[in-house]
Amino acid sequence: MSRVGLVVVSHSAGLAAGVVEVAAQMAPDVIVVPAGGTADGGIGTDFDAVAAAIERAESGAGVVLLYDLGSARMVAEMAVESTEGARLVDAPLVEGAVAAAVAAQGGADVDEVAYAAEDAVTVPGGPVAADGVAGGVDIIGSQSLATATPVPPTEVTVPLTNKIGLHARPAALVARAMSQLDARVTVRFGDATADGRSVLALMALGARGGDEVHVSATGPQADEAVQAFQDLAARDFDE
Repeated sequence: MSRVGLVVVSHSAGLAAGVVEVAAQMAPDVIVVPAGGTADGGIGTDFDAVAAAIERAESGAGVVLLYDLGSARMVAEMAVESTEGARLVDAPLVEGAVAAAVAAQGGADVDEVAYAAEDAVTVPGGPVAADGVAGGVDIIGSQSLATATPVPPTEVTVPLTNKIGLHARPAALVARAMSQLDARVTVRFGDATADGRSVLALMALGARGGDEVHVSATGPQADEAVQAFQDLAARDFDE
């Protein structure tokens, strides 16, 4: 399947490459392309490099661009204006790239990937939101969730036996798995609650190896979602 591609626009080639490296670890099937520095290797941005990066990232589903500083936005805007299917977002560079990559890996369209990147700013230091669920975007199955008859949630307590707990890679695996199911998943650790589809909210829980998290799910595939979380934890998130 074609997935939305990402372009990271930065004044620094090293910074762009580093963000791409992190985002790509979260989404192995998503094309994430850096566009950093000037043509002569200096600090700055280059229109031709950004345009070429968009072309490399495009696989038929569109491209989302993230940027670091003001003039990078200007160059990215010019490139987007001349490219059909490309979209520029205002989002924190690292967090936005990670959230967008996970959304794209889950099959989200270009608007949903852009929203995921922009929504990353709502999880600055903790995962608890007013309604008890933070961050995250209902990428798949939102219509059926909205119309489903309310049923009691499927709930389970899951021990984290891997060394580091819900750090970046395990959180990304969970978020990708939950995004592929028609269920609303909540993960609780202590007093903090996170949307199971939000990699940033899951990481912000701070759950480490040896901790236990409470997982609850509602929706047509609630049982499958809880089982998927248990299966991931049982095999230590493939670490």
